[in-house]
Amino acid sequence: MGDLTNSDYYSKNQRNDVSSNHEGGFGVSVMELRELMELRGSEAVVKIQEEYGDMDGLCQRLKTSPTEGLTGDATDLDKRKEVYGENLIPPKKPKTFLQLVWEALQDVTLIILEVAALISLGLSFYQPPGGDSGESCGTAAAGAEDEGEAEAGWIEGVAILLSVVCVVLVTAFNDWSKEKQFRGLQSRIEQEQKFQVVRGAQVIQLPVADIVVGDIAQIKYGDLLPTDGVLIQGNDLKIDESSLTGESDHVKKAADRDPMLLSGTHVMEGSGRMLVTAVGVNSQTGIIFTLLGAGEPVEEEKKEKKVKKQDGAAAMEMQPLKSAEGGEMEEKEEKKKANVSKKEKSVLQGKLTKLAVQIGKAGLVMSAITVIILVLYFAVDNFVLQKRPWLTECTPIYVQYFVKFFIIGVTVLVVAVPEGLPLAVTISLAYSVKKMMKDNNLVRHLDACETMGNATAICSDKTGTLTTNRMTAVACYVGDVHYKEIPDPGLLSVKSLDILVNAISLNSAYTTKILPATKEGGLPMQVGNKTECGLLGLVLDLKRDYQPVRNQIPEEKLYKVYTFNSVRKSMSTVIKLPDGSFRMYSKGASEIVLKKCTKILNQEGEPRVFRPRDKDEMVKKVIEPMACDGLRTICVAYRDFPGDPEPLWDNENDILNELTAVCVVGIEDPVRPEVPSAIVRCQRAGITVRMVTGDNINTARAIAIKCGIIHPGEDFLCIDGKEFNRRIRNEKGEVEQERMDKVWPKLRVLARSSPTDKHTLVKGIIDSCLTDQRQVVAVTGDGTNDGPALKKADVGFAMGIAGTDVAKEASDIILTDDNFSSIVKAVMWGRNVYDSISKFLQFQLTVNVVAVIVAFTGACITQDSPLKAVQMLWVNLIMDTFASLALATEPPTEALLMRKPYGRNKPLISSTMTKNILGHGIYQLVIIFSLLFVGEQIFDIDSGRHAPLHSPPSEHYTIIFNTFVLMQLFNEINARKIHGERNVFDGIFRNPIFCSIVFGTFAIQIVIVQFGGKPFSCTPLDLEKWGWCTFLGLGELVWGQVIATIPNSKLRFLRGAGQLTKKNEMPGDEDMNEDNEEIDHAERELRRGQVLWFRGLNRIQTQIRVVNAFRSSLYEGLEKPDSRPSIHNFMTHPEFRIEDTTPHIPLIDDTDLEEDPALRMIPQSQTGSQPQSPNKNNNAVDSGINLTIDTTSKSAASSGPASPLHSLETSL
Repeated sequence: MGDLTNSDYYSKNQRNDVSSNHEGGFGVSVMELRELMELRGSEAVVKIQEEYGDMDGLCQRLKTSPTEGLTGDATDLDKRKEVYGENLIPPKKPKTFLQLVWEALQDVTLIILEVAALISLGLSFYQPPGGDSGESCGTAAAGAEDEGEAEAGWIEGVAILLSVVCVVLVTAFNDWSKEKQFRGLQSRIEQEQKFQVVRGAQVIQLPVADIVVGDIAQIKYGDLLPTDGVLIQGNDLKIDESSLTGESDHVKKAADRDPMLLSGTHVMEGSGRMLVTAVGVNSQTGIIFTLLGAGEPVEEEKKEKKVKKQDGAAAMEMQPLKSAEGGEMEEKEEKKKANVSKKEKSVLQGKLTKLAVQIGKAGLVMSAITVIILVLYFAVDNFVLQKRPWLTECTPIYVQYFVKFFIIGVTVLVVAVPEGLPLAVTISLAYSVKKMMKDNNLVRHLDACETMGNATAICSDKTGTLTTNRMTAVACYVGDVHYKEIPDPGLLSVKSLDILVNAISLNSAYTTKILPATKEGGLPMQVGNKTECGLLGLVLDLKRDYQPVRNQIPEEKLYKVYTFNSVRKSMSTVIKLPDGSFRMYSKGASEIVLKKCTKILNQEGEPRVFRPRDKDEMVKKVIEPMACDGLRTICVAYRDFPGDPEPLWDNENDILNELTAVCVVGIEDPVRPEVPSAIVRCQRAGITVRMVTGDNINTARAIAIKCGIIHPGEDFLCIDGKEFNRRIRNEKGEVEQERMDKVWPKLRVLARSSPTDKHTLVKGIIDSCLTDQRQVVAVTGDGTNDGPALKKADVGFAMGIAGTDVAKEASDIILTDDNFSSIVKAVMWGRNVYDSISKFLQFQLTVNVVAVIVAFTGACITQDSPLKAVQMLWVNLIMDTFASLALATEPPTEALLMRKPYGRNKPLISSTMTKNILGHGIYQLVIIFSLLFVGEQIFDIDSGRHAPLHSPPSEHYTIIFNTFVLMQLFNEINARKIHGERNVFDGIFRNPIFCSIVFGTFAIQIVIVQFGGKPFSCTPLDLEKWGWCTFLGLGELVWGQVIATIPNSKLRFLRGAGQLTKKNEMPGDEDMNEDNEEIDHAERELRRGQVLWFRGLNRIQTQIRVVNAFRSSLYEGLEKPDSRPSIHNFMTHPEFRIEDTTPHIPLIDDTDLEEDPALRMIPQSQTGSQPQSPNKNNNAVDSGINLTIDTTSKSAASSGPASPLHSLETSL
């Protein structure tokens, strides 16, 4: 073992830890490895040399082989886990059911109810002294004292308490199942993360949690490192360590210069092998987690990376002023962000909560007035008009009266507060997310599901999303001949064939392979990079094999590798030939590689001169025809170098030049069969599909036509990245929104685009003000470099199969089958969520309006609410909990894709919905008041009005209650349609939940009326009366048809109603919107002044923050570990903040504008209008606002586009 050879180092280093080592029998302890991993750069190299001799020495101490890895023996693996720990961070415990119950009990209305119920209970047991006091207490006791009735006083209190328990349990159960689902989802995402490890000389894919210290891991472009390790061998490896250091430059890694690789960092370029030295809580990520209050859930380990890919090349170009301290500076802001994503509260949910609060406020006022009127009426009637004295022994009876009034007031409040709203959203979203799993959408952020319903644009990748991502070579140009299909190997010269086979076999990732098909008659499996698989397939088609060539020159023997990246667009590998000279094989996008070729192999396989005009001819005759057939063209070339003097390998421009072209291959990636129909559905739904690809423009155009993204004869743009940048940038090279606005509306295909272009396009569309609604953009991506665009988009889709870890981390939804048609399903579900909530709102608000008015007027006119507290709670239960279940689980229909998106700013309650709410409200009020005031004559029964305390329930009031509930039931069926459709029964049997709830509620209602008795204040009704109640209920359906016939245009006031739902606070605002178009010049100047002022303020604050950041250590100010979904959140740049994507749907509230001192200075007329040019990403302005504004109320103005503070550089 290694310890004998380096025994002096060994003894020197082991004196503190001898015992812990020898337990495991390994030559190095956990603490030593931790110390080693804290070193960087040359220090680490020196330490390894001093302590262990070299990397092999370290491998020997860890009992592993640098080339063959661990044996994979189970006992050995267990021992390693015992000594060095497992690669997991223990998760936080989920909340228990009881904790959730306790949280649900914190609801204010429920607390008020509980208190009222308890008081009512206590008083009901009190008997006034002396039997004859009944008369003297006046109306208070008249007729109430038939024996059993007085005893029944307690029932009401108990009934209220029971219904409270019901509500609490339902809420808690809901939260619990949501939590459980979310954890299930996370663990599913976890299991999908695998990593390549060498065990027993075989490369295998292991789940990240199974990696142990001593494993040899293979790393490549796009990986997210799951553990800490030391590099053994690397090719051109560059790592993005910004997640840990805040440094945005990529760090070059090499075994002899800086071999330290840290968990949670990203491989941005190159490949290599590393020895795993620390896992789980001992890795860098784990250590930080422990500092943050240990054991955030393991899933956070996935989520933590969610915020850090910003600093790719893209971010560098976009943020020239970024400094190394960036990390600490944004710490505080990130903390705020973190809270947002942790709670998973969607925009819709936010809006609804606001709406609920407002309705609640209105309800509170109504209930207060009700109580005051009742008390005053009672007091005036008894003590003033009838001149009765206040008798002490009667006090409890009076108090009992007052408690009764109080309970009526609370009931009005309970009915008014739609606590079912948040519930409905939760149910709807959770249900959708669960069902979307079946449609291959793995939703990582709940709100993404609902945002998707508003999407107006989708920017899709081509490869793998629109196409099958099974690359096959179908044409080639070799030895001056253009073959339309793969030629017979006998037609090619042996020389050309050998060079071609070597060039393809060696100059590709060794992890790329073609494996035999898993099932009979299936296609062979392609593993690794698909383009390379296509080329390897060409080798096999030419009756050769790539494996022997690779065995002859294993990966360690490759002299230098220039890996593929988005700048080079090519990959080259240098090998040392037996005679000491070097040969470099190159492959890449044909137009790029051909530019660098000066020679080409002829038919005999001999190089001949390749002049610029030959190149032009080649492009015209070979490359363009291939591209027009939708083929991707790859050029393979090589170059020989003398062994002495050795070339300067770092001088790339000289090396990658003067190549000799071998062949041009046309690779086809067929369009997925289901994509064209999916795109047609998108276009019908008002969603523009744009293709953003790295392929050449002809290929891209051909595929776009096959998919139906563009139709010949239409007015559209197909441009490449160069032309795109020329059109949108000014002379200084800055992107101008006005220029962008000229390009994006017609743009359908963007070819040869870099990741930066993709990000610029997404940002440009989102920031645009051309349309009256802000665009909502969805983006698909699979590569590491797509991170920024995925982050910036409103909804980012990552590919589950082809996607890199980085892309998945940046995304909101993962497409588990990489298929475009799954995106259309996501749109359907998103719209369905929105519609479900609207249906529920329409139903809920009708009931609220009616119940509150009935209780209020009833109480004022008859001193008693026609609907009793317990009855109200039952109505509340039907309309909140059950209705939310019934209406929120409606399955989506194709019809959802027949209309345009709602857009961001559409109020939740449309004019049709307002019409329905008011219409049905009027019908129900007419019926109920008729029954209340003339019901006893119609049915020839005793009147239930002016009944004394504790009197037995009357038939009269039972009929009112029954009719009310039945009207709600039938109105629930009406509520299934919100766009004014006639057939409300359409597709009703497709939703078994809805049917069962309606029938179930009906059955329970029968039980309550017939057997509810005193607690429910009901008396049994006979068949005839039931018939009338049902008939009046059915009238709802007929009335619904009447309402549907009234055209909205006739009801001018409805527009006002819809508007008012937008801005309750500022009714005058609509007029201002119109005037706004003519904002005069001076006002614009004023606005600019404000922006500059904010910006100046922000600079100062930034400087103060930098000073503070340096003064405090990095980990100060992390008081709330649970509020941060990731350790990396506080090290990111605001360039891709989650908050940027919150949609802005005005609803009944814009109160925050009034409350924010920092925003008061903005004239009201401007806050509601569209700014000249909102630049949602102007860091200076954005963070400035976030600082000046009180952090608790993230006002609509600071994050919504409708804020003059988001203003472009250009407008200054």
